[in-house]
Amino acid sequence: MHGKATRAAAVLLGLGALAYTAWVLEVLVRTGLDPVRTYVSELAAADQPLGGLFRATDLVAGLLVLAGAVTALAARRGTGLARERRWELAGWLALALFGAATVADSRLPLSCTPTADPECAARETAGLVPATHTAHAVSSSLAMTGALVGMVALTVAARRYGHLPPLARTGPALVALELAATAWTLGAVAAFEAGRGTWSLGAGQRLQVLLVAVWLAVLAHATAREERR
Repeated sequence: MHGKATRAAAVLLGLGALAYTAWVLEVLVRTGLDPVRTYVSELAAADQPLGGLFRATDLVAGLLVLAGAVTALAARRGTGLARERRWELAGWLALALFGAATVADSRLPLSCTPTADPECAARETAGLVPATHTAHAVSSSLAMTGALVGMVALTVAARRYGHLPPLARTGPALVALELAATAWTLGAVAAFEAGRGTWSLGAGQRLQVLLVAVWLAVLAHATAREERR
C-alpha cells in the first residue's frame, strides 16, 4: 500500500478494534445483565438504560473498520491486485462487509432482552416482537461471517505472500480460537432456542467478539509495520 493510505488504514483499524471492545464497560457499570448468559447485543437493546451508549460504540466500530478496509482496497487499486493475491482481496472485502453489517446492527437493536427476560423470550417465540429482531439476527450473522472470512483470508494471505509478519505469526492461533468460540456460540444459541438453557451463551459470544477485536488490533499493528518497512 502507499504510505499515507497504509498509515490511515492502520489507524482506522486500530481504533475500530478499540471501539469493538466497548462492551467491556459492563465490568465497570451496572447493566443488570449477566455476562455469562446474555447476548452482547442485549446491552444495546432499546429497553436498556445504557443501550444508546452501546449502539453508538457499535456504530463507530463498524464505520472505522469499514473505512479501514475501503482505504486498504483503494490503496491497492493503483498498484493492481495480482491475481495470485486473491486471498488478500477477499479478506479486505470481507472486512468491509463486517464493518457495514456492524453499522446496520447498531441501527437495528433488539427491543428487549430475551435471555434475561422470560416475557421477552416468550414474545419473541410467538413472533410478537418488532421486525428489528429478525433484521438484527441477519445483520449480526453477516457481520460475523464477514469477520470470520476476513480473519481466515488475510491470515492466509499474510503467510502465503510473505508480508504482515505479526499477522502471519499470530493469525493462525487467533483464527483457531475464533472458530472454537464460534462453534460454542452457535451451539449455545441452538440450545437456548430449543429451551435447553443458555450453555453460557454470553461467555462464548463475548470470547468470540473479543478475539475479533484482538485480531483486528494485530492486523492494525502489522499494517503499520508494513508501512514502515
